[in-house]
Amino acid sequence: MGFINFDKTQLINLEYSLGKEMLRSNRAGSFSCTTIIGCNTRKYHGLLICPQPLLGNTRHVLLSKIDETVIQRDAEFNIGINRYPGVYNPKGHKYVRNFEADIIPKITYRVGGVVLTKETLFISEQQKVMIRYTLEEAQSPTTLRIKPFLAFRNIHELSKKNIYLDTKYESVANGIKTRMYDGYSSLFMQVSKNKTEYVHTPDWYEDLEYFHEERRGYESKEDLYVPGFFEFPIKKGESVIFYAGTEEVNPSMISRSFNKELNNRTPRNTYENSLINSAEQFFYKHNEGTDVIAGYPWYDRVGRYTFISLPGLSFARNAEKACEEIVQTMVSQMKGSDFPETGRGPATTYQSADTNLWFIWALQQCWCQKKKKENVWKSYGKTITGILESLATGKEWIKMHNNHLLHIEPSYPNLTWMNAVVDGKPVTPRFGYVPEVNALWYNALKFAIEAAAESKDKAFVKKWTPVAEAIPENFNDIFWKEEKGGLYDYVHENFKDESIRPNQIIAAALPYSPLAEDKRKRIVDIVTRRLLTPRGLRTLSPENPAYKGKYNGNERERDAALHQGTVHPWLLGHFAEAYLKIYGKQGVEFIEKLYNDFQADMIEDGVGTISEIFEGDPPHSGRGAISFSGSVAELLRMRFMIDSLKNEK
Repeated sequence: MGFINFDKTQLINLEYSLGKEMLRSNRAGSFSCTTIIGCNTRKYHGLLICPQPLLGNTRHVLLSKIDETVIQRDAEFNIGINRYPGVYNPKGHKYVRNFEADIIPKITYRVGGVVLTKETLFISEQQKVMIRYTLEEAQSPTTLRIKPFLAFRNIHELSKKNIYLDTKYESVANGIKTRMYDGYSSLFMQVSKNKTEYVHTPDWYEDLEYFHEERRGYESKEDLYVPGFFEFPIKKGESVIFYAGTEEVNPSMISRSFNKELNNRTPRNTYENSLINSAEQFFYKHNEGTDVIAGYPWYDRVGRYTFISLPGLSFARNAEKACEEIVQTMVSQMKGSDFPETGRGPATTYQSADTNLWFIWALQQCWCQKKKKENVWKSYGKTITGILESLATGKEWIKMHNNHLLHIEPSYPNLTWMNAVVDGKPVTPRFGYVPEVNALWYNALKFAIEAAAESKDKAFVKKWTPVAEAIPENFNDIFWKEEKGGLYDYVHENFKDESIRPNQIIAAALPYSPLAEDKRKRIVDIVTRRLLTPRGLRTLSPENPAYKGKYNGNERERDAALHQGTVHPWLLGHFAEAYLKIYGKQGVEFIEKLYNDFQADMIEDGVGTISEIFEGDPPHSGRGAISFSGSVAELLRMRFMIDSLKNEK
């Protein structure tokens, strides 16, 4: 049995199997995502979801799903599965016998004397998906029918039956070319077998139901278009590949392309390989450069999480060049001293209290492993200087005060990473002096001074050294809770927020911390007692009356809980760093257990990857995006920290 494997008993139990989702993305910004038994339960599910050049390069579902029918002696067995209001039809899950995904997803069906396997392969650099069917066993002549369901809509919307549908198609080699609406790329669907018949029977299938959307408070019913079906005979031992993509292919080359792509896969045969495999899927190459997709299935690039994730993602296979391209891309798209935060093109937002400081931290983490601060300064010294100068002189929303600490204006209360908004108001307003922002500021200054010193930039060192040296005393005066220990979560004028939150662990973990070791230890101990769970750090102590241990309900209810107790795994990397700085090799066993405990999550929610968030209350169920860059990246960084200490002499 492989690392990722589900048996018949698990698969035919829909309450179990419909909660397991499989994701595959490629470097071209496309992805494929559905449940392990092929029944879509979200509007974000689809076999081919890709950017549309004429629609702002936003991602759209072209091929939603396919249903297959096994035909023997005029008897038809539909092995697909769809949910309609109150009923599943067809109920192909009853034929499922096994699912494995050590390399690519492979599902095995048994229909009487027929054993059929189905392997799904998403192509790495192009908008293409291939599905290989192999007839392992058969007692009589067998035919396979493939019925494609098309959507042609934005991932955040749902398709509805309409009069604008274009039902026309063109024949191509072993298949067809079609497009539901103007402005979209054409979809090519072809089969590797020459004896393939396409029968055009255009029709709508109405009211497919996505229960995940219903639970999340969104519209949950969709109408999908089926243009017709493909049908071909298949012999025992024979493999036939169905192809869907935005380019026509030579059917005779489909099998070769499939095998070539398969040989280039990182296997998911271990926990660590699964993390590496998952990390590779966040890189997105496009005409403007390379980005990090923050999470799947609904996130795009988020500036803050790009830099938070970058050091951990650098441990993925062949990632060094991609990471450099990501930094260059983000720098090229800066607006003054600010990085793009969300959105693209005219919709891009830039306001953030800390993204540019996370950028400096990411450079520090990635380059310090190679001991080349001088090279960082040569490449990015001007960018770093611009960021520091801008923060010192002040922006509309943040500026350095006379005490050399950064102060966020009260009219911008949601510019930290805790930025959820409900009914137009921030759930966790944080402004004035904020601890992790000022700790990142101090760390950035210290790192920049060291890098500039190595590059003999004496003027920079002379100017900024007094600023950096003044910060620790002022930081401690503002934030330290002497009696209770730990840091205030924000301070504005005479108000000091005593909420126990995980932001203080960042201040204790940074390479240059404004806190003495004894205070860092008290923070680590407080966070361990009050916030630590097996899935990361809670965003608020359960002892706080505002704590919310469950993350469910509609968007308003979920956002109200997002930073009020919900667990965020990405914080675990900073906890591990702070903990190991205090306890050294004696702390490795504890941190390694936290790291290893995530193996269990590899077969939950997003199979083979790590969820964005988990509920604060046990059993800490996974929630949010099924695959999140920060969660995966910080686990990989934890592994690096553990190995580094173990290998220390």
